[in-house]
Amino acid sequence: MTSMRINDFENYCQEQLGLSEHSLRAYRQDLTAYARFRQKAKLNDPPAAADIINFQKDLREEQGASPATIRRRLVTLRSYYGWLQDNDAAFTSPFVGLRLDMKVPKRLPRPIDRPTLGAVFRSAQHIVQLDPCDKPSLPVEIPAVQITGLISRLLVVTGLRIGELTSLRVCNVTSAATQIRVCGKGDRERTVYVANDRLQTDFRRLWENRCDIAGSQAWLFTNSKGGRLTPQAFRKRLRTLSKSLRIEPHLTPHRFRHSAATMLIEEGVDIRLVQRLLGHASIATTEIYTKVSDNSLSSAVTAADTLAKVDAY
Repeated sequence: MTSMRINDFENYCQEQLGLSEHSLRAYRQDLTAYARFRQKAKLNDPPAAADIINFQKDLREEQGASPATIRRRLVTLRSYYGWLQDNDAAFTSPFVGLRLDMKVPKRLPRPIDRPTLGAVFRSAQHIVQLDPCDKPSLPVEIPAVQITGLISRLLVVTGLRIGELTSLRVCNVTSAATQIRVCGKGDRERTVYVANDRLQTDFRRLWENRCDIAGSQAWLFTNSKGGRLTPQAFRKRLRTLSKSLRIEPHLTPHRFRHSAATMLIEEGVDIRLVQRLLGHASIATTEIYTKVSDNSLSSAVTAADTLAKVDAY
């Protein structure tokens, strides 16, 4: 497994499959971990099914990896060796005829509860409108704390993945700042809507500011140096915010996405509309949020405790 072949596979995943930067980074981590294992175990080429089984055992018993991590590593390896087999007639994937138990215990999404969201949004500043009399002749940069508040609200309203949001350019937003054109997984395009009036106002201010400063092809969200704001940088901002508000477990962009889906389901929005908003290829992926909503129902029924109130008479 040479670094050159890993690079070729990564290019294939990026250009042909349209995988996100986050997915590409995970693939590289998985393949690098396997390469280290092969080096430690002094394995020779070509790879054999026994190598894969021993790697799975090493992950579980020596490294103490979680079932989800083990499954991801093996799925990545299967994809990598399948790609090699497709591109080299003389190569046979070690996964051919190999059966592995890669089941992962199902875990429900962990949305952010509404009181916590309320606390986050109360602490996250809105974008301040300059007084027309004080407005400078040149556009000014919007403070990072205001951008963090805007992004957090957008994630809850639109259900966007953080990679989708940080990849937006000015031209991907309508001039009214009510619609966003998104290119999601597998290069599937969809439109999401900014439905809250105050959020539309903040978003329009950012959009106009970026358009005036850098033009329609510029990144919509930038860092302090003017480059594209990365998902990693925004995750770091959320960790800082979590620490300041004493939120455990800490906030992540994907928890905002879970919250978006869960709240829409709880408000009675049709699940197929939620599927379209989130960009899920399969309705089965979206259906997991109905289970989260069922948990909310259970909590509400328990809190109401109607039998106790009847027994009190």
